[in-house]
Amino acid sequence: MTAEAIGWWGVPLAIAAGTMRGGTPFLFVSLGECLTEKSGKINLGLEGTLLTGAMSAYAVSYLTGSPWLGVLAAGFAGILLGLIHGWLSQQPRVNDVAVGIAMIIFGSGIAFFFGKPFIQPSAPQLPTIDLAGGGTAPALQAALQISPLFLLGVAIAPLMQWFFRSTRWGLFIRAVGDSPDAARAMGVSIFKVRLISVAIGSFLAGIGGASLSLYYPGVWTERISSGQGLMAVALVIFARWNPMQCLGASLLFGGAQAIGPALQSVGIEQGYYLFNAAPYILTLAIMIFTCSPKRTLTGAPGALGTDT
Repeated sequence: MTAEAIGWWGVPLAIAAGTMRGGTPFLFVSLGECLTEKSGKINLGLEGTLLTGAMSAYAVSYLTGSPWLGVLAAGFAGILLGLIHGWLSQQPRVNDVAVGIAMIIFGSGIAFFFGKPFIQPSAPQLPTIDLAGGGTAPALQAALQISPLFLLGVAIAPLMQWFFRSTRWGLFIRAVGDSPDAARAMGVSIFKVRLISVAIGSFLAGIGGASLSLYYPGVWTERISSGQGLMAVALVIFARWNPMQCLGASLLFGGAQAIGPALQSVGIEQGYYLFNAAPYILTLAIMIFTCSPKRTLTGAPGALGTDT
């Protein structure tokens, strides 16, 4: 049964389902970028990481028959790209943005080259958790089938917030991101902390890629990311570098992404492409709003984007 079969009630139902499905990669990538930026670095290369993670997850799932091994492969592929980015971006006279653009090209190239043989084959998908009881309408039952990765991301958000506020390593990351000179006075290695932060942030972004290829939409194609890695940077700014607000912003972006398909499911075709552009319009609006010279970026790490 489709949303059209249950009338207009299917629209909010489809948007609610799409919010959880579409919000999952946004959640992992934004949490990864939040961790990275808390250390004072910007990783624009997460678009390439997302693609490499999606390809790695799909390929390993197909070759081994285990989607969970695919998720781990996506995470480790993210770590590898993160280590490269973290090392390069901390070399003398090297700009974060330039390295990020290079890593987008590098990560995308790796994904496209090694992913060619896996475009047609069908890989095992991640299992879903069915929150609906017996006798539930099929459309509602489909909407209430959620991925364990979504629940994992929801759990990571408050855990990361606690980590920043209440742990020794969280203090080191915030100190490095806010005041590198103070961190040096504490005996903290700026290079080490930032390298580890970028690597773990990329690990989360790789898992976000796995959610694309092994959950929703559940295929591997070269255009599967649709710029979500870049949109996550704007999402983190919108969330004021707060992991819990990253959760809310990810659901907002996921819901915006679901508007077009939800309306199409009840037969509305006019303006379909405009509704599909909702996440990009939202990203542009956020950037315009947050870049106003009359506003201060509350919560921004003090050394973010600097060469220190």
